[in-house]
Amino acid sequence: MRQAFACLALSAAALPAAAEPAPPVYSIVVENDWFGGTDERYTSAIKHQWLSAEGKGERLARFLLRAGDGATVRYGVGAGQSIFVPEDIRIAAPLPDQRPYAGWLYLEAQSVVTRRSGVTDILKIAAGVVGPASLAEDAQRTLHRTFNFVAPRGWDNQLANEPGLAVSFDRRWRASLGDHAELAPHAGASIGNVLTEARTGAIIRIGSDLDADGLPARVGPARPAAGAHGGAGLSWQVYAGGQVRAVAHNIFLDGNTFRDSLSVGKKPIVGEIEVGFALRARRVSLGYNHVLRTKEYDGEPDAQDFGAVTLSATF
Repeated sequence: MRQAFACLALSAAALPAAAEPAPPVYSIVVENDWFGGTDERYTSAIKHQWLSAEGKGERLARFLLRAGDGATVRYGVGAGQSIFVPEDIRIAAPLPDQRPYAGWLYLEAQSVVTRRSGVTDILKIAAGVVGPASLAEDAQRTLHRTFNFVAPRGWDNQLANEPGLAVSFDRRWRASLGDHAELAPHAGASIGNVLTEARTGAIIRIGSDLDADGLPARVGPARPAAGAHGGAGLSWQVYAGGQVRAVAHNIFLDGNTFRDSLSVGKKPIVGEIEVGFALRARRVSLGYNHVLRTKEYDGEPDAQDFGAVTLSATF
């Protein structure tokens, strides 16, 4: 009998330890055209995001995304603000041939499912307000006053207040290119009075710990990323990729939905490429990526580039 108990104890000790569920992650994302040397068009955005520990939000994931047995599930919440201005912010008069002043203040909820096959589905719902209630004018004026930038003079011409809604779904696949590289194609769509579009693209990543969903979070519209990252060790990655968007409606170009406002003729197809890196040390990670986006509307002088900084921490 003693020998039997000893054998059982040794067998249990030989079993691999169960992997600890990934902890919650808080991220803050700042996007700004200052990194591209301009102060115009899509000029800045900030987003705060909290992603739950693995295994949380299972009922929601099963209901919304049909998460099956063996899938890894998470849910997340966030809040953000995006600011858009014309090319020349020194002019107070309306500029009908330039992107209108606009702000977008919103709350966001997401459900994330990674299936056994490695496919990740991300469903997001963002609700908020466009117009003066977005506080975009106050935010930009305060920022420019603080850093002694040129004062924007045309905010009286911004889009009017309008409730906004955008529902987005994205699917990302992963294909290994070796021990330290992968290709991750994605496709998705958004629908709502803020943004209605379809999109597809891909990212190539090179680095360590690529099993984790380590792509830094972005402010949409952008390639999908849940904003998670791996364990408590050291890791790094560099990446490059792009996407193409077929845009049916963009309130920041088409103007208000239910009343007259300034607007411009949008381009139906918009592309972007990005390059970036991310570093993680224990519980903190820092990422930067630079984006080049093609012209979004008729008469836009050139493509726009901007940078995005993402700081994340697990707890």
